[in-house]
Amino acid sequence: MRKFGVGMVGYGFMGKMHTYAYQSLRMVYDPPPADIRLVGAATATEASGVKAMEQGGYEFATRDYRDLLARDDIHLINVCVPNHLHCDVVIDALNAGKHVYCDKPLALNVEEAREMWAVAQKSVGINQMTFNYRFIPAMLRAKQIMDEGRLGRIYQFRAVYLHSGYIDPNRPMSWRLDKSKGGGGASADLGSHVIDLVRYLLGDFDSVNSHLETMIKERPIALGSAESAPVGVDDVMWLTARMKCGAVGTVEATRLATGACDEIRLDIHGEHGALRFNSMDPNWLDYYDVRAEGGAYGGDRGFKRIECVQGYPSPSALPGPKNTVGWMRYHIASMHDFVQNAAAGKQSAPNILDGLRVQEILGAVYGLEELENWVSVND
Repeated sequence: MRKFGVGMVGYGFMGKMHTYAYQSLRMVYDPPPADIRLVGAATATEASGVKAMEQGGYEFATRDYRDLLARDDIHLINVCVPNHLHCDVVIDALNAGKHVYCDKPLALNVEEAREMWAVAQKSVGINQMTFNYRFIPAMLRAKQIMDEGRLGRIYQFRAVYLHSGYIDPNRPMSWRLDKSKGGGGASADLGSHVIDLVRYLLGDFDSVNSHLETMIKERPIALGSAESAPVGVDDVMWLTARMKCGAVGTVEATRLATGACDEIRLDIHGEHGALRFNSMDPNWLDYYDVRAEGGAYGGDRGFKRIECVQGYPSPSALPGPKNTVGWMRYHIASMHDFVQNAAAGKQSAPNILDGLRVQEILGAVYGLEELENWVSVND
């Protein structure tokens, strides 16, 4: 069995989630894809470094990520820092010959993403993106159905990502609300996920129209502060798209969806059938087959619920295939895929190229917004 040392760059929310995923591989998969050792964490503060060691089990902590790259016993680098820091860390890690697992979105802008992809193509390391929603069993099943052509020609789609975390106007400023550090708001944070899911299921985008809106234009500079600062990113993104397969549809991402928690909705309509999914009901994929026999009272027509639950293939061993699934399990499945690919020396998807393709769509969205009108990127 291959042995991999892990270097974690950033130990905030996502750094902890990635750490949990590594810790879970040996219990969830039998056999695990590799023998994992949590070696070092590069953190923004000394306090978070101490937490990474005490809570995450890392052997040492540092304030400089280059200390991780210099270690021969660190093979996997996880990039979990704010978006504006991705480019340097990813490029340096790839140039150091490390395998790289990068959180979304890939970069701050298209130029950075293209630079990262150029380096990745020359690197000996495996690279992968944290587009974890691809690893929902229902999405994996939807991909199978799409690849089998069971929906026929695709007519239209809707993809929505709803969050409510920014509805309080007193929520203070952070790097996610600073365009120079986040690159975008709901569009980059949430939109990157659903744009990737649309690409995963339907193929590449052809042209887009878009509209961004910042509803809460100022926020306190700190919790409880009377001083405010302008918000430089979008709260809501609406995007209409034409895909290269000919389908047309919409993508929406919002952090102001009052009443929502973490809700992705997908609807795909084709000539022979349809699919629909809601992440708040993640154990099921709904499939409609127009070729089912109709008749009195509808016959056998209607949406069929496919019980995807936690039906990951072997070597997934815990929990069992009939147990309910959840958000943390998608991350573990995504991490398993990355480590398995690194152990096999096999480049797979979603990788930096997929991150670049999403970044190009976001770049088109931001460019259209600067024009302050709705036009096709092909016009």
